[in-house]
Amino acid sequence: MKQFLSRNRAVVMYGIFGVCTTLVNIVSYWLCAHVFGLSVSVSTAAAWFVSVLFAYLTNRRWVFESERTETKEVLQEMVSFFASRLSTGFLDWLIMFAAVTKLGFADMPVKIFSNVLVIILNYILGKFVVFRKRGS
Repeated sequence: MKQFLSRNRAVVMYGIFGVCTTLVNIVSYWLCAHVFGLSVSVSTAAAWFVSVLFAYLTNRRWVFESERTETKEVLQEMVSFFASRLSTGFLDWLIMFAAVTKLGFADMPVKIFSNVLVIILNYILGKFVVFRKRGS
């Protein structure tokens, strides 16, 4: 077990912080909608931003162990992370719109498929685009 965790550390950490990110998203949404009385759309957008910021910070530190320290590099990394999450969020929306709204497929199997695809793409983008090691 120890050897498995050692070899798959980033994937395990990604899973742990993925669950935490989901909780941050739900709690942020609830606070915005039910405590501050914001609309569903505004609450959803705010929760997305807060959870993506949380995901960036945890992915940067504990999942991909970024070594960038210069302000310009960190800002580029952050913008790249937010852009990648925005693009996979759009892909999720596009899949749901096409498969459910236009083609009439059942929503939950499509949503599960879409989420699995998005999670995999987010990991790949994080590892090979956003947090790639210098010189790679």
